[in-house]
Amino acid sequence: MLILLPPSETKQTRPRGRATDLESLSFPELTAMRQQVTSALGRTSALPDAATRLGVSPNLTDEIARNTALESAPAVPAEQLYTGVLYDALDVASLPTAALRRARRWLVVISAAYGAVHLRDKVAPYRCSMAVNLEGVGPLASAWRPHLASVLPAAAHRGLIVDCRSSTYVSAWQPTGDLVDRWVQIHVPGATHMAKHTRGLVARAICEAGVDARSPHALREVLADQFTVDLAEPTSRTRPWVLSATPRPRDE
Repeated sequence: MLILLPPSETKQTRPRGRATDLESLSFPELTAMRQQVTSALGRTSALPDAATRLGVSPNLTDEIARNTALESAPAVPAEQLYTGVLYDALDVASLPTAALRRARRWLVVISAAYGAVHLRDKVAPYRCSMAVNLEGVGPLASAWRPHLASVLPAAAHRGLIVDCRSSTYVSAWQPTGDLVDRWVQIHVPGATHMAKHTRGLVARAICEAGVDARSPHALREVLADQFTVDLAEPTSRTRPWVLSATPRPRDE
């Protein structure tokens, strides 16, 4: 099982602690690319027009400045680093022990700065989107694509690839070949805020259920108790299954 999550714009920081050790992170094959991207991000963030280059508000001076110290800033476990609507719904800290072990094994956050990280990986807080065209690296989604393709298929093992990412992060890697048959994209009808919240709930429900579903139909059964679900077949050989999910009322 591989559950793909997007990062969040907001991130938790620490006042002290050890800096990121790139070589200690999951997916060590990404180390060289991580070094290249974080170095380029630091250089870009030191420029007068950094906000424009990063596509963020000029008011985010502290967050932009944080990018210039990624090599020395205290690192934070990914399960604490990412905050916001999706991660509030996932609520890793409250997961039962067995579910937490599965979350740390199955959940992978796709990151513009670090490529892909498991929940226990410790990385420095950063501000950068996969949509950024970073000088010296290029468009990050395109730059990361071959590197993610070299590690993520194996991370799925023989289980499903459950995709809770936004379109910006889907563009950084899409399953191909036989993996497409096991690729399930989580769709949530309605507003963006509700989509993020529901995807967090879906990821949590899968980890709590503890069923390593091997087919889209099996995943639908896992989620049916907590969500109103509808499973749509792929529209082509390169497209995912689409599982639409809406949380059921608690008293239903």
